[in-house]
Amino acid sequence: MNWNSPLVQAGLTMLGINIAFVVVLMIVAYTVLAERRILALIQGRLGPNRVGYGGVLQPFADLLKFILKEEVIPDQATKFFYLLAPIIAITAALMTIIVYPFGPTVNLPFFGPVKLVIAQFDIALLYVLGMTSVGVYGIMLAGWASNSKYSLMGGLRASAQMISYELSLGLSLVGVVLMSGTLDLYSVVELQTNRWEFSPVLNFFLQPLSWNIFLQPLGFIIYLISAIAETNRVPFDLPEAETELVAGFHTEYSALKFALFFMAEYVNMFTVSVLATTLFLGGWNGPGVATFPVLGVFYFLGKIIFFLFLYIWLRGTLPRFRFDQLMNFGWTFLLPAAILNIIVSATVAYFYY
Repeated sequence: MNWNSPLVQAGLTMLGINIAFVVVLMIVAYTVLAERRILALIQGRLGPNRVGYGGVLQPFADLLKFILKEEVIPDQATKFFYLLAPIIAITAALMTIIVYPFGPTVNLPFFGPVKLVIAQFDIALLYVLGMTSVGVYGIMLAGWASNSKYSLMGGLRASAQMISYELSLGLSLVGVVLMSGTLDLYSVVELQTNRWEFSPVLNFFLQPLSWNIFLQPLGFIIYLISAIAETNRVPFDLPEAETELVAGFHTEYSALKFALFFMAEYVNMFTVSVLATTLFLGGWNGPGVATFPVLGVFYFLGKIIFFLFLYIWLRGTLPRFRFDQLMNFGWTFLLPAAILNIIVSATVAYFYY
């Protein structure tokens, strides 16, 4: 078989897409279970532990429940947009997966060197920012099309929240782009490999010093705060806010349509965790990857799990902001800090790169 033929390459690309999506969806499913168990631990409860050993089959039980649950559509809803909203939310969340580099180049039998990324192109970072920005349209449409005051308020809060964090989120990444000189995520990770040259032994242990988090600490903090707002998570879960809006923008959704919104939220958590890992924590880089490239995949997943745990931890410990507090925080602190970070980064890049 000619492994380099266009037909075979297209087939391998489709196989890679399917594997990536299945792996991501399984991570998302078990992130939900992990969140329920960790929050239970924080609050002195047990959490789900009956379906399978330690509750390991609980995600599949939840999926079956969503499939069998009765579909309810409000009589006064604008049905086309009501049905379109969850599709937009989940599609925008999943479309970013294709550009993330999940590991270094590895040599596989019969295939030779293989990059663990589905699609590598020069403006991958812009693509990610553009696709994640589209997701808010699904939330706003859901709030408007449901013809419910609670849903409408949730949709309006989502738009107000986007205005508060979106600019700071994008600007927080400009420093990384200035230091790296590229918008290609794969190249950004490669540039974080032994940026500083030491002896071979020191390179093994001090490799993390090459990560952008040490060059862009302020940018990382701004990105992390903005990313929490991006995913509508505590303390910035204003579009849902069950104490005021029942369930916010998805109050009138049930069964699989609700599941799509639920899944989109957790896929977005995964997405911003991957982007933080790629841009600031060296992606797959870590001690020993040069010798054993497969280690890079485990480093990459470990860093993502760290961010997912951080999300869950914050949910179990912090109270919710008011939306006016978030807007004030975004415009008076995050945006000026992001602009300051760009000025400092541009100055450093001009004199030292």
